[in-house]
Amino acid sequence: MIFTDDTEEGLRAAVWLVNSAEDPDTLVDIEDENAFLREFPYTGRLDRDVEEVASLRRLRPRLRAMLLAPRDEMASHVNDALAESRLAPALRRHDGVDWHLHAVADDHPLDERILIETAMALIDVIRADEGSRLTVCDDESCEAIALDLSRNRSKRYCSTTCANRNAVAAYRARRAEA
Repeated sequence: MIFTDDTEEGLRAAVWLVNSAEDPDTLVDIEDENAFLREFPYTGRLDRDVEEVASLRRLRPRLRAMLLAPRDEMASHVNDALAESRLAPALRRHDGVDWHLHAVADDHPLDERILIETAMALIDVIRADEGSRLTVCDDESCEAIALDLSRNRSKRYCSTTCANRNAVAAYRARRAEA
């Protein structure tokens, strides 16, 4: 394990949100938000309404900029996010998840809590100088983020779809040359 569980989960959630903006957009309504929350079960205030979906959609470009920024710029993004929120850090244990840090109160809006959890996760990325684990997918037709949490730093694609598409293209190119 490269990072703590809550850091990895925060990064995965942020990458999911950012990548939901890729064509086709997979965060357009409350059912899509519910799919996100099934995969990333945030606790606390969940309005589950069109305004909350809209706020998550508006957050995506900011998260993308944070996740893909060079190290010093990433630190600046993190500091900006932390300065905007009224932090109330507390250790919590719930829903079978061991002790972890909630940086803002559970009654804050979901988009703010996601922003701050992403910032907290990026603190670990910055401190460990592991920003290279967040890259744009190697598929030329894809702009999604690939999060590489592998030991050997071998993940190049955002999904198995992109990886398979490129493997098939490489296979076909080799066959054409033969």
